[in-house]
Amino acid sequence: MWLYIIFSICLGGVYNVDTNAVKSVSVTEGDSVTLNTDVTEVQREEQILWMFGPNETRIAEIYKQIISVYDKKEKFRDRLSVDSQTGSLTIKNIRNEHSGLYKLQIFSQRGTSYKRFNVTVYAHLPIPVITSTSNCSFSSSSSSSSSSSNQYCSLLCSAVNVSAVTLSWYKGNSLLSSISVSDLSISLSLPLEVEYQEKNTYSCVINNPIRNQTTHLNITQLCHMCEGISSVM
Repeated sequence: MWLYIIFSICLGGVYNVDTNAVKSVSVTEGDSVTLNTDVTEVQREEQILWMFGPNETRIAEIYKQIISVYDKKEKFRDRLSVDSQTGSLTIKNIRNEHSGLYKLQIFSQRGTSYKRFNVTVYAHLPIPVITSTSNCSFSSSSSSSSSSSNQYCSLLCSAVNVSAVTLSWYKGNSLLSSISVSDLSISLSLPLEVEYQEKNTYSCVINNPIRNQTTHLNITQLCHMCEGISSVM
């Protein structure tokens, strides 16, 4: 008897939920993203409710199998859709302003379940630009048997108006140096000095948690003169 009562209370309360769990979702600006309910088929007696932000503003719901989307405000206008079978929420043409916490509540005869999604929208990555400086430097090395003079070329890899990215120089597959920026939108630059005669492959890479852009160094194109500035992207 007591087991039956306890079992009935469980069915009438919160089920299948970790209230502290938040699923992280990353997406590039302009793309679409779908937040899944993991529901196979929404039943008539179930209510699916989607909310956004710290104030838990209602943005979409399914109630008695009728879909309502509250996207009249400029932030979500013409961007939201709800799958009639699963209740999953799709955000189209997503923008940085859509970053934040999305909360899902499912009300049914079994009780109430919750899911939370932390959506991060990243800007499109620019292609890094490699630029040579106007001056060449010379370094002399000598040994007991010979002496040589080597010409070096100073380079700069740059990316403008970026945030939450890392800019790196690679020699083949080996990382030489890198610099990172968090949320601020700034310009990044990373220097490199290479020998004109060498045959190694160099590349400059900019990346965020979901994408990267690479520019390969053409030493012959950029370092064939000691004066003047040229660039490649």
